[in-house]
Amino acid sequence: MRFTGTADYVATSDLTTAVNAAIVLERPLLVKGEPGTGKTVLAEEIAKGLGAPLLTWNVKSTTKAQQGLYEYDAVSRLRDSQLGDPRVSEIGNYIRRGKLWEAFAHPERPVLLIDEIDKADIEFPNDLLTELDRMEFHVYETGETIKAVRRPIVIITSNNEKELPDAFLRRCFFHYIKFPDAETLEAIVEVHYPGIKHRLVEEALRVFLETRDVPGLKKKPSTSELLDWLKLLVSEDVTPETLRERDGRKLIPPLHGALLKNEQDVSLFEKLAFMMRREARGG
Repeated sequence: MRFTGTADYVATSDLTTAVNAAIVLERPLLVKGEPGTGKTVLAEEIAKGLGAPLLTWNVKSTTKAQQGLYEYDAVSRLRDSQLGDPRVSEIGNYIRRGKLWEAFAHPERPVLLIDEIDKADIEFPNDLLTELDRMEFHVYETGETIKAVRRPIVIITSNNEKELPDAFLRRCFFHYIKFPDAETLEAIVEVHYPGIKHRLVEEALRVFLETRDVPGLKKKPSTSELLDWLKLLVSEDVTPETLRERDGRKLIPPLHGALLKNEQDVSLFEKLAFMMRREARGG
């Protein structure tokens, strides 16, 4: 079982190496990188490439590790007992399986995505250590032990919002997805928009990368935002010549709302345009 990428996902050689190493070691693959570099999509494409089912656990700030195992709805059981519901005699009726339980019980070897683990509190990763190591957990309400039928391929993503515990990191295979270079970006664009005009892509990538390099930018545009921007450029029939015009009046890229997502960054470009106009006038 090896991942080699898919027709819809441009995977670099170091990324495919990391995925396959995690599969061989049977360790969770911890993937970091700035937003928009394809961390979440990676799990979807691994599942597609391997022909495996995908289970996704979206982590929030309020998420607890126990929710990944199961939740016992004692309130509903109490209410049903007051109403004389015969279901109360079977406690299993009030056990709701979490994503880890689903992954452990799946007859095929699934891909389990634990998305944005750094959103939860600092104890969340440590609380998962035993279950991810042993691939089993105990259900206290029913007395049963749930063991993994097949060890799932676990992909964990992080946006680096907070540091993860060392004990957790030791149990993972780590990979940082670097922001794609121009050549890789071209390949990504070709996958999403096959046959798009080369000169337009060439100019758009130049403007896009220059935009990302502007000092002081609060939020650098991501790959997904580049794709949105290109779609708009094609839709509005923006020419490569228009993109090439970079004087003080046109410093902000056309249709910049697809790239610049807050007023601070728009204001930054406006200030730079003002400075360029003033320098052009000789001070």
